[in-house]
Amino acid sequence: MSADTLVSITDLNFSYDERAILKGINMEIPRGKLVAIMGNSGCGKTTLLRLIGGQLKPTNGSLLVDGQSVPGMSHAELYAMRRRMGMLFQFGALFTDISVFDNVAYLMREHTDLSEEIIRDMVLMKLNAVGLRGAHELMPSELSGGMARRVALARAIALDPMLIMYDEPFAGLDPISMGVIGQLIRKLNDALGATTLLVTHDVQEALLIVDYVYFVSDGQIVAQGTPDEIRASEDPFVHQFVYGEADGPVHFHYPAVPFDSELMREGANA
Repeated sequence: MSADTLVSITDLNFSYDERAILKGINMEIPRGKLVAIMGNSGCGKTTLLRLIGGQLKPTNGSLLVDGQSVPGMSHAELYAMRRRMGMLFQFGALFTDISVFDNVAYLMREHTDLSEEIIRDMVLMKLNAVGLRGAHELMPSELSGGMARRVALARAIALDPMLIMYDEPFAGLDPISMGVIGQLIRKLNDALGATTLLVTHDVQEALLIVDYVYFVSDGQIVAQGTPDEIRASEDPFVHQFVYGEADGPVHFHYPAVPFDSELMREGANA
């Protein structure tokens, strides 16, 4: 594993019971880069994030984060590693019964021995970075969808993580909020010197901010490259996904017998 690589995945497989979800995944995530993982629903993107975070263990294969094998970690080692990771869950997943301030402060109180005075200053700094310092006393129910996502982003960077993972950060957002979140993801990655993994369906927004893209289909990496390489790709699956075409390798019609033969069969049974 190169010193410039933060996450290294080699020949990784994962199955739920007998159903294979990920098959022979090979991936290198360089330090300081923003990398997107794209693909159709159910292809294993979020499962990959859970494997990196240690919530799941692979069936076989190698998964290293900062040179350490995540599947081989003890509970204490995994807990320590997760302190160095930030996660923005789909739709933000804020704690609904505590304020914006306490949502961002939660990880600091859980994982550090900092005084409340220092925590207060740090929380306000994180909220200021996402433009919501003035909203620190609000409850999550008082926030718009875009504001809630920004609070979740502030919480994800609360401990200045080395690795930040985003699971569908643009889901359900209006175009303005989507653009704001996209630019925040890029700017915060660069300002913190962090490494970012972005799982998303929003191809065009992601291609504006990422350094590299992996495309996953049916549990396998089928294409990879820079945003420019992805836009110019002649691979049928990539072209269909990037340009939102209704039919292609991902078929519009569910597999069925020919329509005319089914109609004739219905007529014969009448």
